[in-house]
Amino acid sequence: MGLTETLLHYITQLISYLGYTGVFILMALESMIAPVPSEMVMPFAGFLMHTGEFTILGVLLASTLGSIVGSLASYWMGRKGEAVVLHYGRYLMLNPHHLEWTADFFCRYGSRTIFISRFIPVVRHLISIPAGLGRMSLVPFLIYTTIGATMWNMFLAFLGMKLKEHWEIIHHYSHTLDIVVVATAVLGLGGYFFWRRRQARKKLENVSLACKPKVE
Repeated sequence: MGLTETLLHYITQLISYLGYTGVFILMALESMIAPVPSEMVMPFAGFLMHTGEFTILGVLLASTLGSIVGSLASYWMGRKGEAVVLHYGRYLMLNPHHLEWTADFFCRYGSRTIFISRFIPVVRHLISIPAGLGRMSLVPFLIYTTIGATMWNMFLAFLGMKLKEHWEIIHHYSHTLDIVVVATAVLGLGGYFFWRRRQARKKLENVSLACKPKVE
């Protein structure tokens, strides 16, 4: 078996053996910098929802809590400083270039990236670290993380439930899925910033009109 097939085998075995605890552990690792793809974990959990071994509520709680715990671990690692991140990150196959790109992404677009990044490949594994390095407030971090992680995790789970025995197809097409999600996110961001820019321009026009002297 190749690396992907081996990883997929162990993921399914762990979930089959540990149940919801397995989902929790794997999603905690996925939300850190460990190379555990959610596209392998959540569709199988969705398949088990189809068979009746898992419930929707159980999968939602296990995956969301796992994502929160893993994200908090990365967040606090970031709070300790870049040297700590790089030291421990090497044991989890951290790519410094990916981290640098993610940090730049966070600095450019602010705290909302915590939510947006949940739908972007590679970035979703790393985004919590720049949030910690940037001393982002914990409450907004948890809110954005919880909403984004829940949406992404359950989206994959429902796909797995709909595909039933063919849930592993999602992984084979995960790159295409990522492209679609990223394109949607980019369009959404573009639309949002365009709207903000128009609003700011309108305010400037109103101010300039208000400041014009009256013509007698």
